[in-house]
Amino acid sequence: MTSNVGTLDRIVRLAVVLVIAVAYWLGALSGGLAIALGVVALVALVTSFFSFCPAYRLLGVSTCKRG
Repeated sequence: MTSNVGTLDRIVRLAVVLVIAVAYWLGALSGGLAIALGVVALVALVTSFFSFCPAYRLLGVSTCKRG
């Protein structure tokens, strides 16, 4: 797996995870929406941890600096 998620992209993904987690913790999310956003948060967390996004690979996108 070649990294295709850059530093800024990883920070944004982690910020999204944090916002979703806080919203859930405060009770702003429940039911199906909480589950759907939980899945989004999990995917964002895993892809930022590994610096690899399968969707980016399929689309030929990379936010890593080259050089």
